[in-house]
Amino acid sequence: MTYCIGLNLDEGLLFASDSRTNAGVDDVRRFGKMRVFAVDGDRVIVTLSAGNLSLTQNTLNLLEYRANHGDGVGLYSAQSMFEVATLVGDAMREIRKRDAAYLRDSGIDASGTFIVGGQIKGETPRLFMVYSEGNFIESNPDTPYFQSGEIKFGKPILDRMVTPQTSLDAATKCALVSFDSTMRSNLSVGPPIDLLRYRRDALSIDLKMRLEDDDPYLNQVRSHWNDSLRSALESLPTPAWMTPGG
Repeated sequence: MTYCIGLNLDEGLLFASDSRTNAGVDDVRRFGKMRVFAVDGDRVIVTLSAGNLSLTQNTLNLLEYRANHGDGVGLYSAQSMFEVATLVGDAMREIRKRDAAYLRDSGIDASGTFIVGGQIKGETPRLFMVYSEGNFIESNPDTPYFQSGEIKFGKPILDRMVTPQTSLDAATKCALVSFDSTMRSNLSVGPPIDLLRYRRDALSIDLKMRLEDDDPYLNQVRSHWNDSLRSALESLPTPAWMTPGG
C-alpha cells in the first residue's frame, strides 16, 4: 500500500508521497512514487502513483520513452494538462491490456491510480486523478485535493483544513500531519516522504525534498501535533450529563 496527496491551491500545487512498498510483512522495501517531467519556463508535470508497482512503473516508463523518442504528442509536447492526463490514461490502458490477465492469473491485483498535476505555459495549474481504466477527473474549488492509496487515516485533517485559499505553507504542514496520522495507523505506509511545492505561474519547481523518518522537522510535527491534540481534548467542555447530579 502507499499514500499520496495532490493539492491544487490558489498559490500553487503541493504533492507528497510515501516510499514504502511491500509484498508481505517480510518483504518491505523503499520505492519512490513521485516522478517529475519539467522544462524550466515551459512546463512542470508531476505524477504520484499508487497500486500495483509494475503496472504504474511500466506506464511511466512508456510515457517517458515516448516523450523522449516518439514522433507523436508526448509529455514534453502536450499543449494542456488535460492532454497530459489523457496520455497517462491511454498508457495505463495499454499496459493493463498487455499485463492484466497474466497478473490476475497469479492472483495479483492489476490496478493502479495516478495523481497528475502541473502547469503548462499558457494555462493555469491543474490537477487530475487518473484511474486504472484510463478515465480521469479534475479537481475543482469544491474538491481541491486528491488522495490515493491508504487514504482514510489522513483524510479528516485535509477535509477540515484545506480550501483553495489555504496557503502553500499551511498546506505543507497539513499534508505532513496527514502523513503522520496515516503512518501511525498503517504500517504499510512509511517514510521517506517525497515533497514537492510548485508556485502558480513559476514554471519551475519551488521546492523538492525527501524527508527521512529521523528528519528533525517531521519529528517536531509529530510531537507538536500529539501535544496539541491532547491539549484540545482536555480543554473540551464537559457536558452536563457527565457531571454528577447534572
